[in-house]
Amino acid sequence: MSTRVFTLPDLGEGLTEAQLLRWLVKVGDTVRVDEPVAEVETAKAAVEVPSPFAGTIAELHGDEGATLTVGAPLISVAAAGAAYVEEERAGSGNVLIGYGTSAAAPARRRRKAARPAVKTLARNGERPAVQSPIVRQLARRRNVELDALTGTGPGGLITRHDVETAAAPAPAADSDRRTGLPIRARVPLTGLRKAVTDTLTRSRSEIPEATTWVDVDATTLLELRARLQENGGAPGILAMVARFVVAGLARFPELNSRVDTERGEITHFGGVNLGLAAQTGRGLVVPAVRDAHRLGMRGLDTEIRRLTAAAREGTVTAAELSSGSFTLNNYGVLGVDGSAAIINHPEAAILGMGRILPRPWVVDGEVVARQIVQLSLVFDHRVCDGGTAGGFLRFVADAIENPVSAMAEL
Repeated sequence: MSTRVFTLPDLGEGLTEAQLLRWLVKVGDTVRVDEPVAEVETAKAAVEVPSPFAGTIAELHGDEGATLTVGAPLISVAAAGAAYVEEERAGSGNVLIGYGTSAAAPARRRRKAARPAVKTLARNGERPAVQSPIVRQLARRRNVELDALTGTGPGGLITRHDVETAAAPAPAADSDRRTGLPIRARVPLTGLRKAVTDTLTRSRSEIPEATTWVDVDATTLLELRARLQENGGAPGILAMVARFVVAGLARFPELNSRVDTERGEITHFGGVNLGLAAQTGRGLVVPAVRDAHRLGMRGLDTEIRRLTAAAREGTVTAAELSSGSFTLNNYGVLGVDGSAAIINHPEAAILGMGRILPRPWVVDGEVVARQIVQLSLVFDHRVCDGGTAGGFLRFVADAIENPVSAMAEL
C-alpha cells in the first residue's frame, strides 16, 4: 500500500499562506477524489480544500488554527494505487474551491452538491455533530470550539442556539494591564481581518493623503430614476453615480493610477476596474467591476448587484478582490452622511457617498427642501494636487445635479 502526501496548493493571486480553520476528516477516514478534507481561510476568502487522492487518511499535517504555507504538507493518504485528480497531475495546482480557472472546478462543485452536506457523526472522538455551514461560520466568528459543545438538537446535533449560548460573556480569567478591565475575548488577526489590517496600515503609513468634499443636490437624479422606473426599470443610484465616476476618471486620469516607488514613477491605467467597498459578515471587502469603462449604467448595475451578492455570500473570486484601480464607497447604506475613508492601497484615490436626505437648500433665492448627498474624495497627494482632485469631484457632483445633460455627453 502506497502513501502519498498532498501539499497545500497554490492559492493564486499572490497568496502564499492560509489559516487552517477546521479539519473535515480524521486519521482513518476513507476519502474520495475531490472530497473536501479541510477548510482554510486566506486573505481573500474561506474555502474548502478537496483531496486529489482517494484512499485512507494516514496523517493530518497541522493543527486547527495554524497558519500553513503553500507547498507545506496538508494530508497523507494511504491507498493501493491511489487515484489522483487529473488537473493535479497536469500541475495546475488550482484545487481550492473558488480559486483557479480549471474547467474541472464546476464539476467538483456539482459532485460535492450531490453528496450530503455534512455527515452527522457521533461525538466519540469524531467530528462534532453539526450540519449547517451557518452554524460553523457563527462558531468561527464567536470563537467557539465546536469540539467542546454537546448539541441539543436531534441526535446530538449542534444548533445555532448551542453556539450562541456558548459564546455568552463569562467572567474573564485575565484582565487588561492598562485599564484593569476584564478581557472579554481575544480575536486573532488572521485571514481576511489580517489582510484588511495590513492594507489599511500600509495605506496610512505610505500614502500622503488629502480629503476634499462637497454637498450635492441629488433631487433631479432621483426624479430621473423614478421616471425610468415607470418606463420599465432603472439602474440603481449607485450604478448611475458609478457611471459618472468612470467618466470623471477619463477626464482626470491622475486619480486612476498607482505610485510605483520601485520604478520611481506613477502608472496611469488605460481603463477602469471600479472597486466597490462592501461590508460583509467576514469584514470589509472590495470586489471590482472589471473594465467598468466599457459598461453603461445598466451594465454597471448588473455587475454591482452580482458582486455585492457574491461578497456577502463569500463566493467572490480572488481576482475580483485584488484587481481594482479606483474605489467607490457607498457608506450611506450604513446610515452615515460623511466619512474620510482610507485609500485602498495601492490605489490612488477613493470616492465616498453618504446617505441622501431631504435638507434645506437655496434654489433661485428661495429655501426649499432638496435631496442632498455628501461626496468625499480621499486622494494620494503624490499623484496630483488639489486642482485635479477638486476638478474630478466637481465633475461628478455636476453630473449628479444635471444627470440628463451629463448622460448626453457620456
